[in-house]
Amino acid sequence: MQISVLGTGLLGSEIAIRLKEQGFTVSAWNRTAGKAAPLATVGIRLPDTAAAALADADLVLLLLADAPAIEATLFAADTEPALAGRTIVQMGTIAPTESQALAARVADAGAAYLEAPVLGSLPEARAGKLLVMAGGDAVLYRRCLPVFEALSHEPRHIGVIGQAAALKLAMNQLIAGLTATFSLSLGLVRRAGLDVEQFMGVLRGSALYAPTFDKKLDKYLQHDYAGANFPLKHLLKDVRLMQGVMGEAGLDTGLLDAVVTAADRAIESGYGDADYSALYEALTQAPGAGS
Repeated sequence: MQISVLGTGLLGSEIAIRLKEQGFTVSAWNRTAGKAAPLATVGIRLPDTAAAALADADLVLLLLADAPAIEATLFAADTEPALAGRTIVQMGTIAPTESQALAARVADAGAAYLEAPVLGSLPEARAGKLLVMAGGDAVLYRRCLPVFEALSHEPRHIGVIGQAAALKLAMNQLIAGLTATFSLSLGLVRRAGLDVEQFMGVLRGSALYAPTFDKKLDKYLQHDYAGANFPLKHLLKDVRLMQGVMGEAGLDTGLLDAVVTAADRAIESGYGDADYSALYEALTQAPGAGS
């Protein structure tokens, strides 16, 4: 099976490398060509255009930034004709309605469509331990399963198109929520002069503990958010998606609104490309306080 990866940001690059290591023939394309260039050193072919990348492939994996980027890439005048006969797998974070609309348009172009967003970051991608959540036709899912199994120990078929996209947003809401609430608790502990390890000892022994708290703890304590696997600007993009989707579902988005406000402040302070845990810096300062 020949695979083309469209979108070689942090996760897209690691997925392309992982699939190459697992014996697949892989091509990759990125809108900013220079970001894809390092992949050539591991034997991944780099077509000059998205259309050429599609022509190379039986299976096309989309790791593009958002739905507008997908639309601009797939349905450009020179690219759309190359969709016919391909299987398109959307692996980024987009809204359920966006995925459904994309599926319809892909079908009109003569291609098959599956959504398969993933949970996990660069270490999980390198180890083949991403959580793959697929939505769409079950037969098509089984056809793509060898690829998913190269990326995940336990890929899951969630349901129809839109349901996997909704599940991914539900999971990313937990990333945002846990980061925000832990930041506030840790901020209070430090302002009160409490020993952080004492706080963590109590937390680890409780039902409130989540491993992500320890995973990010040093970043909070050192105020060092370099080496981002998931930048704050991308989390903000996802939280804004959640606001729309959850609002349409009749859910209260007040908590998400607060996260957006804090993330905007952190990005204004220069943390947009930093690890998403930099949300701490905004949440532990009163609005309007200096950085």
